Amino acid sequence: MTSPTASASTPASASISASASDAASGTAPAPASDAASGTASASVPADGAGSRAASALAAATAAGPALGSDPLPEGLIDVVVIGGGAAGLNGALMLARSRRSVVVIDSGDPRNAPADGIHGLLGNEGTPPAEFLARGREEVRHYGGVIISGAVTEARPAGRSADGDLRFTVDLVDGRRLAARRVLVATGLRDELPAVPGLAEHWGHGVVHCPYCHGWEVRDQAIGVIATRPASFHQVLLFRQLSDDIIVFVADGVEVDQASRERCAALGVRIVETGLEEVVGDGAGGISGVRLVGGEVVPRSVLVVATVMGPRLDGVDGLGLATEEVPGGMGEKISSGMAGATEVPGVWVAGNATDPGAQVGAAAAGGALAGAHINGMLVVADADRPVAAAREHAAA
Repeated sequence: MTSPTASASTPASASISASASDAASGTAPAPASDAASGTASASVPADGAGSRAASALAAATAAGPALGSDPLPEGLIDVVVIGGGAAGLNGALMLARSRRSVVVIDSGDPRNAPADGIHGLLGNEGTPPAEFLARGREEVRHYGGVIISGAVTEARPAGRSADGDLRFTVDLVDGRRLAARRVLVATGLRDELPAVPGLAEHWGHGVVHCPYCHGWEVRDQAIGVIATRPASFHQVLLFRQLSDDIIVFVADGVEVDQASRERCAALGVRIVETGLEEVVGDGAGGISGVRLVGGEVVPRSVLVVATVMGPRLDGVDGLGLATEEVPGGMGEKISSGMAGATEVPGVWVAGNATDPGAQVGAAAAGGALAGAHINGMLVVADADRPVAAAREHAAA
């Protein structure tokens, strides 16, 4: 994702768009170290699906040459996968290898596109995210899967066929339409950042989130942790393991409990409870420090912040997917059960949209499980069809 910019007029919070775990990232919670290919942007204002879709199309168009787009198949397909990151592509791979007709719709704006390399995925350590996803797309194509560069404006149930099988309609922003028997949602999530001017523009580089994605890369540096909620003090402990130079900047309204104060004191971590005014750049694209209310600048080269995460539902609202809160004030996710099955018959979800903390391996595994489960349900439906026909013939 391209890092959005923030200024003195930054809205109350900055929302970073991401195409999910899918981002093929090394990690989901982290915006950048372990990202997927493509570009992303600050989310557009909530002014309707048309505006959101136009924004997604622009991002997909910008990423088009690298992503590539296959011809849209005619007629009914078995499965449409909405989202082309690790979860979506791995789900599509499982389906294509099972000889299912599958189409992946990829808007090309993953959550963590700024990352230089994937981390924490055995055999892919340091692999550029774009390379990782490009290989994944070609693997899906090798087995007959179709990759479409574009954005979904609306996905919705379309009743049942004459023999009772499920049907879905998926409309693309360019006006084309798909008819499918099943849907896998792998759209990822958005990260909402605190309203600190200068913070968003460094997201994924000087501003990080996950110690398992970025920790090694920022080890031994001067790190500042912006405590946006009580759970942020667990982040403090995780990053203190990586550097002796940690300062906590407590956001307005956050109470620091006694246990956190004692731990910080024991570990030599300074707690600053003066309000933050802005993040100060170093003039070369990095961070030089944090300006506090009152004017003091505290030197820091890296900032850590916990975001509020929410599933990307643009274009899939019509499916009626239920959401639930993630513990600890981390945000929301799409509710799902075994192998990503949702309460909506015929719809599965995988990746960060339902598992915000999944790293790329877990996101890909979730996609694989969902793909296998979808195929399992389809083989039953395919077997029941001739059984019903035989019964009908015998009764005639």
